[in-house]
This record gives sequence, structure tokens and C-alpha cells, in this order.
Amino acid sequence: MTGKRQSTGSGDRAACAGGIAGRLCENRRLVVVSACLLVFLVLLNRVLAGEIMALDSSAIALMTGHVRAAWLTPIMEIISFTVTPIPLFASIFAVALAGRLRGIGGLGWFCTVNLVGSTILNQLLKFAIQRPRPDASLRLVEIGGFSFPSGHSMAAMAFFGLLIWLTWRYAGDRRMRAGLTALLCAAIAAVGFSRVYLGVHYVSDVLGGFCVSLIWLAVYTKVAGSMPTEAKRAG
Repeated sequence: MTGKRQSTGSGDRAACAGGIAGRLCENRRLVVVSACLLVFLVLLNRVLAGEIMALDSSAIALMTGHVRAAWLTPIMEIISFTVTPIPLFASIFAVALAGRLRGIGGLGWFCTVNLVGSTILNQLLKFAIQRPRPDASLRLVEIGGFSFPSGHSMAAMAFFGLLIWLTWRYAGDRRMRAGLTALLCAAIAAVGFSRVYLGVHYVSDVLGGFCVSLIWLAVYTKVAGSMPTEAKRAG
């Protein structure tokens, strides 16, 4: 009888754990949005107070004192360039074409609306917050406008993050999904790093941009996620 009760208790605990995991999985969007919003609000509070965080100062000192090199700077400029309008819309065209070849329509518009929406959100936040960029003496490229949140970082997370979402939705091979996800995550991180390296953004600008875009993606894929599926069914 004791063994039976212990077995039943273990089963109950496993069922309970499974139920919690299931609820977390079902509410993963809410978890992502809540975590990103919390981080963004903490960063925003410090930015509005006019503070240069220790993380920002340490990153700038690291870049200027140890990381920057003549051979590396052109590479960082190219990485930053990958999330400017021409490369991004060329990439969207390639994604749309790949979708057509697989019988999936609507990917071009799906990616375009995502990118335009995240760009508008970035501009609204920048003009509302108006954080100055790092000192001109620290920058390797000339650039105007405001700093928080980083537009390049937001574009990278919005575009490459959406590609990760599409990969997990449409790629059937597990190893392919994992490989593409790792590659796209590396691309996002590289863009954020390049902005700090070039001296045009603080680390907090980059982290803030990532957080805002993750929130945007969670909402956008929930609201408009049926767009490619509907086009596929219609085709």
C-alpha cells in the first residue's frame, strides 16, 4: 500500500509539473513580453535620469582600448549595413521568392509590414526619449539623430527574429531549424555589437532595441501570423 501511495504521489507531482510547463508554453508570448518590458523599463528609467550606466562606460572603454582595430572596422561597418533599407528589402524579396517556390504566399508583405512597423515604433520612441548619442570623439562614423533605442538593433531583431519564427513554423528538419536559428541569432548579436563597436550607440541602446523588437514580434506574430498560412491555403 505504501509503495502504491508513493507511486501515486510521484504521478501527481509529474502531472502537476507537466501542467505548469504546459501553461508556461501556452503563455510564452506573455512571458517574453513581460520580461522584455521589465528590462526596457529599467533601462528607460536610467536613460531618462540622464545616467551613463556602468555597463555603457565599461563597453566603450573596452572598445576604444582593446577591441578596435583597422582591419575590424570595415567588417563592423558591413555588418551594420546589412540592416539598412536596400539589403533588408533585397532579403525580403529573396524570402518572398523562396516562399513562392515552396507554395507559401504572402511572405513578402508579412515581412515588409513587420519591418515598417518596427521602424515606425523605433522613430516614435527615439523622438519621445531623445537620448544623445555617445560623444563624437568616440564614433568611427558620422551619424545624426537620437540614440535610444538603437534602430539597427531593432531592425535586426525584427527581421532576423521573424525569420527565426518562420523557420520554426515551416522548416521540418530539426537540425536545419537549429542551425538556421543559431545563424540568425549570431546575426542579431553581430549587428548589436557593431553599433557599440562603431561608437554610435551605448550597450543600453542595443539592449533596449532588442527588448522593444521582441515585444513587437510577440504581438505582430500573434495578430498577423495567419497571413502566410492563409496565402498558402488560397494557393
